[in-house]
Amino acid sequence: MAHAIRAAGSAGATRGRASRRRWGTALRLLVLVILTIIFMTPFAWLILTALKSGGDLGAYPTHYLPTVLRWDNFTSALTVIDYGKFAKNSALLASVYMVIVTLTSAMTGFAFARLKGPGKGPLFSILLATTMLPQLITIIPLYMILARVGLINTYWPWVLFGLAASPFLSFLFRQFFGSIPLDLEDAAIVDGCGYVRIFWQIFLPLSKPVLAAAAVLSFQAVWNDFFTPFILLAQDNTTLAAALATGYLDSQGNVLPQILSAGTVIYILPVVVLFFFAQRFFVQGIVTTGLKG
Repeated sequence: MAHAIRAAGSAGATRGRASRRRWGTALRLLVLVILTIIFMTPFAWLILTALKSGGDLGAYPTHYLPTVLRWDNFTSALTVIDYGKFAKNSALLASVYMVIVTLTSAMTGFAFARLKGPGKGPLFSILLATTMLPQLITIIPLYMILARVGLINTYWPWVLFGLAASPFLSFLFRQFFGSIPLDLEDAAIVDGCGYVRIFWQIFLPLSKPVLAAAAVLSFQAVWNDFFTPFILLAQDNTTLAAALATGYLDSQGNVLPQILSAGTVIYILPVVVLFFFAQRFFVQGIVTTGLKG
């Protein structure tokens, strides 16, 4: 009798745990669905606006769906401004910056993670503190310095930005390189490798996930940047982000929201495609950099 009671109690407890797990899974799925809807709503609204006519946008009450799909808005977005030219400018700056800053940030992270020297800790704290400086604080002295050396309305500032490394990306690389066992480094030193060779032939090939994450983040940072090219570049030499913000106007100077939305949809596609192909490495790189403090 006692055995039967214990068995029944055990079965009931098992069913209770299974029920709680099911409810927990359902609750997590519900939260994920709600968050997905929240995050996707602005993008869906952008696409709907890109497919509307001027009459739909000015209608009252609001037309949430276009009465007629205006696919020609996308054609207008490509022709109202020299879309191809500005896209090439953005792709050039983003690609050059991505390559340079990824490499220099990897070098910086390697130095802070594996090399020894006086003041390394305070220097790393100062490096991280620079991430808290708003861009508006530094843009005026930056403009004055670049104007004095004649680099306004050129693409050289982005090369210099890349050579200066990124504090955040340097932190990512430092965390990742710090998690690599010392035995690997010691074995390379015993074999006669210097730190330059250790970095290029051992640590850098092992950091593919972080390299992918750094590449996506750095490309996106320049591709999405409006403020810096707006300040440093002339209108005919600017990037796509700045051109989108100032180019889609009618004869009275009013913004054409449906054309602007269509241009924006095309504008975000390269970053989406880049993330799609690199997402596995991107997520892995972000996760692995948090393994060691």
